[in-house]
Amino acid sequence: MNWLDDYRSKLQSPADAVQKIESGDCVYYAGNAAIPQALVRALAERKDELENVQLNHVLLVGQDPLSQPGMEASFRHNSLFVGPADRQAVNEGRGDYVPIFLNQIPRLFRESIVALDVAMVQCSPPDEHGFMSFGVETLASIAACQVAKTVIVQVNEKMPRVLGDSFIHVNRVNAIVEYTEPLPELEPKPATDVEKAIASNVAPLIKPGSTVQMGIGGIPDSVWESLEGNLELGVHTEMISDGGMRAIQRGVVTGTKKNLHQGKVILTFALGSGELYDFLDNNPLIEAHPVDYVNDPFIVSQNENMVAVNSAIEVDLTGQVCSDSIGPYIYSGFGGQVDFIRGAAKSKGGRPIIALPATAKSGQVSRIVPFLKQGAGVVTSRADVHYLVTEHGVANLFGLNLRERAEALIEIADPQFQDDLIYAAKDRKLLT
Repeated sequence: MNWLDDYRSKLQSPADAVQKIESGDCVYYAGNAAIPQALVRALAERKDELENVQLNHVLLVGQDPLSQPGMEASFRHNSLFVGPADRQAVNEGRGDYVPIFLNQIPRLFRESIVALDVAMVQCSPPDEHGFMSFGVETLASIAACQVAKTVIVQVNEKMPRVLGDSFIHVNRVNAIVEYTEPLPELEPKPATDVEKAIASNVAPLIKPGSTVQMGIGGIPDSVWESLEGNLELGVHTEMISDGGMRAIQRGVVTGTKKNLHQGKVILTFALGSGELYDFLDNNPLIEAHPVDYVNDPFIVSQNENMVAVNSAIEVDLTGQVCSDSIGPYIYSGFGGQVDFIRGAAKSKGGRPIIALPATAKSGQVSRIVPFLKQGAGVVTSRADVHYLVTEHGVANLFGLNLRERAEALIEIADPQFQDDLIYAAKDRKLLT
């Protein structure tokens, strides 16, 4: 049977495709902008037929019907990165959170630590050889599809064909649902003055010829915007958004100085505007690879002058970084922060950076604190932290003792909280 006949024989409606899922099954479905929404909606319709279906995924954007109150007897989230769609369920005890470095997620599936029965993914239409691209999220989809007993694919004409190690062949799947719908987009928000000030402190740490990893939001977008000229920057990053795209378009990013994948932008997922998704389509500059490759600290470190820019919720006076929770309230996940912080630290000339506003709640509370909140989790340990940046300056903590760290962090805290931090540091015997 040729691939086209195989493809046609596997075509099903969303409702028929999700009939392959049974009570007690362990399911993986793609996240971010690659959520197979037609399949998720069809699965939600089976609420009264199913019990104890475990749902594994990374960040879910938008609304997720499977996490709504009343669904927990049928579907329970086992979130590998908590997002807006499942945050309430996890914090109310109707779902679970797995703290894990992003690069290790495929290992969970390959070693049957999470033994998958079903994988649901979204892909581009097949090319002339029968290969479908995972598009805007490769991440753990290849590993999930390799080990799951059943693979269901939503084929979406709006999914870009992203090149790299990011394809699955028609003959590797069990059911195909053709359903075209818009991919989730992020509405751009103008950067705040604080975000621009932080970016102005980060930018000098990015030397010409560096390879860069940045996430999403006002700070990374402001950093990208502040970079101008023929810097010959490279990109090796967990994710890319519009800020990175525009830096490429301006010629700031060329990849000519990279040690690994020279001339290529390496990523594992993308999240942004429709313009970004169009930019990625069949673009030979872009390569998507699985997260256990892209985020492997050993791979990251092979890029000389690797600069990793990540964020935090709060940092204590010894340099411990909390990024996934607000006290005991689970907000996000480990993601790739530690993957890239450690990779950049091992890179020749590398600069691992944690960048955050000095305050929260409209300036009412300091993000640099004597102690992390009760119940807060340490994502990046104080031994991993090098550069910490706020709108008030840059502190390089690498090699500093606890007294020196407290002094450096107080210096870049918001001035209105510095006296209180000095008092607290003395009370902790960090300062005398």
